Amino acid sequence: MWWQDLLWGLWNGFSAWVVLIVHAFGHWQQYPLYNVKRDDNWYGLGFLVGAGSPFFGFFGRGFLPSRR
Repeated sequence: MWWQDLLWGLWNGFSAWVVLIVHAFGHWQQYPLYNVKRDDNWYGLGFLVGAGSPFFGFFGRGFLPSRR
């Protein structure tokens, strides 16, 4: 179902940053960064939104200097 792929993509996108850092130190090789078996449009969209979500807050209104 499309919503399951979207949710898996979101979850894997959120956890991708932790897995990427741990992979950089040579651990957790059994956990892939991106699940190729679920690769479709909805999974890809969820992964993109999930992986980009930590950066969405940086580009929000709180990151910009106030204009007073």
